[in-house]
Amino acid sequence: MEADREWMYEGRIVNGMFSNKWGDKVDEFVAFALRHPECVNGGTAIRCPCTLVKCQNKKFLNVETVKVHLYKNGFVPDYYVWIYHGEKEVHHRCSRSVRVSVSETGQMVSDNMNHTTYHRMVCDAAGPEFNPDEEPNAEARNFYDMIRAGDKPLYEGNSKHTQLSAAVRMLEIKCRHKCSQAWFDDMSNFIQELLPPDNLMPLDFYSTKKLVRGLGLPVQVIHCCVNNCMIYWGDDSDLNSCKKCGHARYKQTVRGSGNRLYIRKLKVPYKKMHYFPITPRLQRLYA
Repeated sequence: MEADREWMYEGRIVNGMFSNKWGDKVDEFVAFALRHPECVNGGTAIRCPCTLVKCQNKKFLNVETVKVHLYKNGFVPDYYVWIYHGEKEVHHRCSRSVRVSVSETGQMVSDNMNHTTYHRMVCDAAGPEFNPDEEPNAEARNFYDMIRAGDKPLYEGNSKHTQLSAAVRMLEIKCRHKCSQAWFDDMSNFIQELLPPDNLMPLDFYSTKKLVRGLGLPVQVIHCCVNNCMIYWGDDSDLNSCKKCGHARYKQTVRGSGNRLYIRKLKVPYKKMHYFPITPRLQRLYA
């Protein structure tokens, strides 16, 4: 297989000009992809396998644009097996000595990792700039924790769900039916009673969120004036009252009774907002 497709990385430019032979091979590649409807979007768009960061088999483009990208940038390294363009039941030695195949169900499988939908979801959350070869920091450790959770079956003998897929499914059900955190905890406890003792199902809402926290987009909580005059942000982030109306920023929470009254040290704002930064959202959408 590797010998058959060495053309992908050789002979693109001959004597300073694009090779007609290489172009014919690109046409064959595009025709192969179009013969697999499950890998085609809108009838004429396929995943672009060029080396651009925003492409690399992640972005669907029309076939003519894909050809232009391939002429200009070439194929992404080590893409000898066209798994994103319909090739199945093929084994090949890829980078980092990982053998890859595509099962009958369309799931990408390797010898040391099951690249299921949940693995792709974790990789998408990590972003295009994530480098697994670097010394792991806190963000990288979260990534590897989720990868391991995507590998582990929920309990021995179970082939339907991993620890990660079960956690994501539970959160999806909670959101879809607008269930409370108390319901989630009670249901988790009940599921524990149904599963074998050595299962990996998260015990409650907190542990479930902790497991999948790296999949979410960052959010910033910003305090606001109760009368909507201003937000406590930037140079105003340390103010304790509104610059316009003078209303206090924090509630005066008193506890106790009689002579044993005291004010809580925890500062609770009268009002707050949630800000979702646009940059990581665009990166997740177009990376």
